[in-house]
Amino acid sequence: MRLLRSTDLALRLLMRLAVLGDAMPTTREVAAGMEVPYTHAAKVVAELQHMGLVDARRGRGGGLSLSERGRTASVGAVVRAFEGDGDVVECEGDSPCPLHSGCRLRGALRRAQEAFFASLDPLTVADMTADPTGPLLLRIGRTPTP
Repeated sequence: MRLLRSTDLALRLLMRLAVLGDAMPTTREVAAGMEVPYTHAAKVVAELQHMGLVDARRGRGGGLSLSERGRTASVGAVVRAFEGDGDVVECEGDSPCPLHSGCRLRGALRRAQEAFFASLDPLTVADMTADPTGPLLLRIGRTPTP
C-alpha cells in the first residue's frame, strides 16, 4: 500500500511540530522546510486543524503548534482520516470487474488493509518522535552553517 502525498505530509508535519517545542512555524515555513508546495501544505494543515491535532494562530506571533490531542493521536487514526476507508482496488465503477460476484481477492485485500491500519493504531505521534528520530527531525530543512 502506498500512502497519499497528503498522508505522508500530515505525518511528517505532526512529527516536526512535536519536536519544535515553543517554536511556532508558519505554514509557509513548514512548506519550505519540507520542500512541498505551499497550497498542498495549507490543505493538510487545515485538515489537521479540523481534526483538532494542530493549533494555528494568525498574525504577528502566530504560527502552528501541536495540540495535546495531536501528541497523543494514533498514527493509524491519522492515516485512516487522510487515506479514507475505501477499498484498495476499484471493483465497481465505470467498468466493473467481471469477477465481482465471486471474487475472493477483494476480501483478502480489505483484511490486509485493516491489518496495516491496526499495526499503526498503537503508535502515537509522541512515539514516532522519540530518540533518535526527534533530533534528526530538528535538522531537516536547516541550512548547514559554514
